[in-house]
Amino acid sequence: MSYTAEMKELIKRVEASRPARVDKAKNGQFYTPLTLQQREDVLNKFHPDYKAEGRRAVKIGPSKGEVYPAEFVDLLESHSMVPTDMKLEDFVKYETDVLVIGGGGAGSSAALIAQEKGCKVIIATKLRHGDANTVMAEGGIQGATRKPDSPYYHYLDVMGGGHFTNDPNLVAALVNDAPLVIQWLEKLGMMFDKTDKGSLKTRHGGGTCRKRMHSSGDMTGSEIMRVLRDEVRNRRNDIDVLEFSPAVEILLDENGRAAGAVLFNMETEEFFVVKAKSIVISTGGYGRLHIQGFATTNHYGATADGLVIGYRAGVPFSFMHSTQYHPTGVAFPEQNIGLLITEKVRGLGANLLNIKGEQFVFEREPRDVESACIIRECIERGFGIVTPTGRIGVWLDSPMIDELEGSGTVKKELPAKYIQFKRYDIDISKEPMLVFPTLHYQNGGLKIEDTTKTNVPGLYVAGEASGGVHGENRLMGNSLLDITVFGRRAGKSAGEYSKGIDYSSSKLTLDHVKKYEEELKNSGITTDRRSPILLPDYTRDETKKYKIAKVCF
Repeated sequence: MSYTAEMKELIKRVEASRPARVDKAKNGQFYTPLTLQQREDVLNKFHPDYKAEGRRAVKIGPSKGEVYPAEFVDLLESHSMVPTDMKLEDFVKYETDVLVIGGGGAGSSAALIAQEKGCKVIIATKLRHGDANTVMAEGGIQGATRKPDSPYYHYLDVMGGGHFTNDPNLVAALVNDAPLVIQWLEKLGMMFDKTDKGSLKTRHGGGTCRKRMHSSGDMTGSEIMRVLRDEVRNRRNDIDVLEFSPAVEILLDENGRAAGAVLFNMETEEFFVVKAKSIVISTGGYGRLHIQGFATTNHYGATADGLVIGYRAGVPFSFMHSTQYHPTGVAFPEQNIGLLITEKVRGLGANLLNIKGEQFVFEREPRDVESACIIRECIERGFGIVTPTGRIGVWLDSPMIDELEGSGTVKKELPAKYIQFKRYDIDISKEPMLVFPTLHYQNGGLKIEDTTKTNVPGLYVAGEASGGVHGENRLMGNSLLDITVFGRRAGKSAGEYSKGIDYSSSKLTLDHVKKYEEELKNSGITTDRRSPILLPDYTRDETKKYKIAKVCF
């Protein structure tokens, strides 16, 4: 579905203002960035995280009293899927040194490093190996690999982007390991974008003071996942992958140590148990909960499974009050709603424009600020563009890139996006994209140390399922870095821990789940909800009614 005649008329305003904007950009003249006070003002008034609606305090568990999105609290205040009287030893199907829960970038990185520590590893993943937010990450991965950059400047950018609320130790680990991770990925076979002379090509991202964004077209996450998945398969003698087998409960031994997990076979709908000496939770985020009704860029299985079972096991949360809304999610065509438009588009120079064809924000503000400014433009000022289905958005002037960087740059630098829009007769090298903030990332997660260990012995967490490194806002390119840095650290920690463990006489228990169920009862919460939910339910209300009617009939 191409742009309507009315929308094409509005695009003429974008085209009319483009020459002046291009001239300014070529002369190094940019829209004035906001001051710190202006950033705080726009966030407090327009960003969803700063509003009281749709949030409430959780009544049970180690983070009791903290206020989180209501959709997430519903999962925490739910019953377990697993019967607490289950005879666990009768369901043991596998034993391993390290159990990695989640088969994305963090889990695969953890498995590879644990294997190098001499461990037998099982990756248990909900869908197929690699079905994760990792493959959907587009723009790049940060790393201070070139002069005049350094981990020092990277550290300052991460802290500033997170409003200086981040855990400093986690940030230090992130930025110091970054060059090592870039080198590691390239050695595994990753095809980074390079200059004609063969050096790594780097660009700016929102909130960065140096060019340190490394990319592989606009499919960087997919390329990272390709090399990680291939390497896992190359080590199949030591790493087993269980697909369509999500973990639905962590198991502890009588001493409170992580000792395995109950998994659910999604094909046979049966429970089975994996005994393990250590566990890595790397299940990603909760985008498919559609916090506050927002569309999401997240993959189908992003339903907070690891957060729920880790919390029941006794791990508190860190920064779970904070959610990231990516400034540029597709607002048209309808078939692409929720599709991420990488920040690389703005890094290449594309402006954000309102219905008048006017630029209203510096294109490389930190993501939360950029999102809040777009919402302000559409809601308060009324300068958004309305689609035929009633959605609203602003223009992202992608054709500007070719005028700044040379003809053909859009096709070369953004091949996936070019193809995805071309399907609907929209040529993004000639027509702008319509965008609006989209639920993208979970800034918070289970609380970890810089080794990724938690307060539960033998239990580690890596990637988006952990919290603290990004504070209250993540900068572009630090998620792909996060999953590989802390995935590797989790594999190292879990592998080393497993070497000193003998569980031959340990007893698997669900005692912590029994206590959680008791707390749920004592809190006065009455519900028939069960979690984790595994997959989102997109059944339309009328379809549900139809099903009920058919059953009754």
